[in-house]
Order: sequence, then structure tokens, then C-alpha cells
Amino acid sequence: MISTHFARIALVGLALAPASLAAQYSAGREVAFTIRVENVSTPKTLKLSNGTTAPAPTAPLLWTITDEGNPLFTAGQPDRGQGLERLAEDGNPGVLADYISQNMKSVVHSGVVTVPSGDNGPGPITPGKAFEFTISAAPGQRLALAMMFGQSNDLFYAPGAKAIALFDAKGKPLTADVTSQLQLWDAGTEVNEEPGLGANQAPRQAAPNTGPAEKGKVMLVKDQFHYPSISEVVRVSVKPSMATAAAK
Repeated sequence: MISTHFARIALVGLALAPASLAAQYSAGREVAFTIRVENVSTPKTLKLSNGTTAPAPTAPLLWTITDEGNPLFTAGQPDRGQGLERLAEDGNPGVLADYISQNMKSVVHSGVVTVPSGDNGPGPITPGKAFEFTISAAPGQRLALAMMFGQSNDLFYAPGAKAIALFDAKGKPLTADVTSQLQLWDAGTEVNEEPGLGANQAPRQAAPNTGPAEKGKVMLVKDQFHYPSISEVVRVSVKPSMATAAAK
């Protein structure tokens, strides 16, 4: 069973009035995009050293729209103490989301998504489930998102410093699978254990924020353990949408 202390913050936002997509991007105005984050793992994606297998759930996520790339962390630097640790260790994006909304002027819109499509309450996406949400962005702006790799101590999926482009060079909104732009990061805040077996990992720990501190740096994960490829766990797609956009 996946721990119920994964984030419980609701998706919040403002509404963007519908308009034709052509009129929106030709005028340089915001376009609504549907973002789908699907868990494509299976109950046997993780091959454990004890001879058993396990699924690879992913936790509720945080997203941002900026003109300047990824505002969530700097690779090679320690966690900034703004809430990334809670996202990476406990699957709780709310602390970092609150910090962003109150302090980061460079972030145009931001939000969290905690309820899988078709579910009645918050939780991770397990095999076959997805988070689907709508955001708004103007030409030149980029999407960053982050979500915990659930069977870990402090690992999370996110793009690199440039974040994810939503428009092409001519300002036309993209329809694309952007999974390849995600990477698996180690927040450097808690000592890693074998994925799927660690007693201090979210599905098994007794409470949030447990486990020995690491005091490291945010880096692409590199340790003695084996991790499934990103495409074995998640699929992320973006496409223009005429639906109401949730933005903050």
C-alpha cells in the first residue's frame, strides 16, 4: 500500500476565457494546454534484490510556468530549503508551492495536482493511472514540473535547467510527448536505500521526514542501485486545449 502522507494539496487556479487557438498564439496571448502525466509502470517494474517485484508509483506534482526555465532547483547545488525536500522525500509539493506563490516573482503561473484522474481524493498515480490538468502559457514561456519517484528516499522526476518548451520557434503551441525531457534527480537530502525496499521510503516509513540526512547536492541520481528508465515509469504529453485553464 502506498503511504497516505503523499501530498494532499488541491489543484488551484484562475480561468482563462476560451478563444480560438490561432487567435491566441498569433496575438502572443496565453494558450491553454492539457498536460497528461501517466504512470506506465506495471506491478513488476521494480526488480528487487530479495527476488520480489514492486510497482513504481509517482507522487502528486508541482508545476510552474516561467520565462526563465526551471525555478525549482539548481543542479550541483544543495537544496535551497524552500520545500523541495518535502516534495522529494514525502511526495508533498505543497510546501514548495506555497514558497513559490509567495516569493518567486519570475513564476508566471504555478499549481499542484494531487488527485489522479477518475479518483475522488488525493494520492499518487499507480500503474495505469494519470494526472491530467490544464495550464496556460504565452509564447516563449516554459513548463517545469516535479514529482517524487515514490519508491525512494529523496528522488524526483523533473526537467533540467531549461524546462520544457510549449511553443516552437514561430510561437505555435506544440503537441508533443515530452517524456524524454524528464530526468531522475536526487535531492541530496536523505541517504538512499534500495528502491522499493528501504524502510525510510514513503510507502514504508512510519511518518514523513524520517531517515538519515545526507547533506548533499541536487544531482542526477548516481548510486549503487538500479532504477527503471523514465519511459518505463511515466509518460508526459502536452497539447493545446480549448478547455478552461487552471493557473495561478
